[in-house]
Amino acid sequence: MCHVLNQVAQQPAPSGRPGRRRILKTLGAATAAGALLPLSSTGTASAAPRRHRTRLVLLGTAGGPAWLDGARCGVSSAVVYEDRVYLVDLGHGAMHRLVQSGLGAGDGLGSALSPVRGIFLTHLHSDHVADWPALFATGPTNIVGRGDDAIQVFGPGDRGVLPAMFPPGAPAPAVFNPERPTPGISAMTAYLGQAFATDFNGRSRESGFTRPDDLFSVHDVDLGGVWTVDPAGKPPRLKAPLPLWEDGDVRVTATLVDHAPTAPAFAFRFDTPDGSIVFSGDTCVSANLIDLARDADVLVHEVIDPRFVDQLVAALPASQRDAMREHLLTSHTTIDQVGRDVAEPAGARQLVLNHLVPATNPARRWRAAQRGYSGRLVVGEDLLTVGVGRARS
Repeated sequence: MCHVLNQVAQQPAPSGRPGRRRILKTLGAATAAGALLPLSSTGTASAAPRRHRTRLVLLGTAGGPAWLDGARCGVSSAVVYEDRVYLVDLGHGAMHRLVQSGLGAGDGLGSALSPVRGIFLTHLHSDHVADWPALFATGPTNIVGRGDDAIQVFGPGDRGVLPAMFPPGAPAPAVFNPERPTPGISAMTAYLGQAFATDFNGRSRESGFTRPDDLFSVHDVDLGGVWTVDPAGKPPRLKAPLPLWEDGDVRVTATLVDHAPTAPAFAFRFDTPDGSIVFSGDTCVSANLIDLARDADVLVHEVIDPRFVDQLVAALPASQRDAMREHLLTSHTTIDQVGRDVAEPAGARQLVLNHLVPATNPARRWRAAQRGYSGRLVVGEDLLTVGVGRARS
């Protein structure tokens, strides 16, 4: 709760001074809608959030594959319901943050993945899946106390066609893995089995190592009858979200978002008896996402700062500038857009900014996303926890 107070106190009232009424109003909203919890002195998530049966834990909040200062890990989040954990994206450092979060048993025996029920990958850009190879390879040694049920993994399938060149007519570069240039999550995982064969074969003979294929059940999200991805990668308007998985009281749905030319790219919604949490993945302003996030308790959305884009492209060779600017500004959502054009029309009660580009921006710069948005804005931090629904004694 102190985090809420500090965050609101730093936001100027119309007079330029912190407003007591504004602080009290936000504290009241925090009690009703689920509080923000600070980190403990040890750097792990506070124990207090466990009073909320459903909660969001931000594991990593940095966007993009470039390491800037290392203060934030790559984008990854956890949805927690009772003793179950569901991971969304696995950017660089996700495994480290998962251990720090204390969501595992904390017995010091290797149980970080013991409570994990599912993993959901929004798309296959490296900054969203960089820790999947590490998690796949080391998973069987981090499940002490877990039962026999597999961790369900969902992600994009093979798009079947390379993205279009930009600008049109530019010479095409050499193709990686020309026999299968656009593998989805299932094919990518099969390659990991080949890449780590020495380790897997050795461990299985030395210590009865559990095969990762037995621990993880990997699924390409089925788009049959929904969309055949084309080189442009612009998704169709969907009439309804895509049902994905039900795990008891937890229901997961998905939609297609616009991260063109990268495709398919997904957003995910988690509904529990306590409320709903929606993850945008990487996208520009998306009508499909607004539909998915309708009346959500928490919308976790990516954001990019156009000032950073200008600085970045100015430092690039002239031949790369137009393509980079085009991709960054047309396939992501800017500070001015995210609250006004996405969270507000969706009616999301709380907007949590994540996948921050650049990760080094001061928080006050991100708070400009409040303009045009009437809900509560949270600037994401690694290991920040947001409770959903009423706290339980």
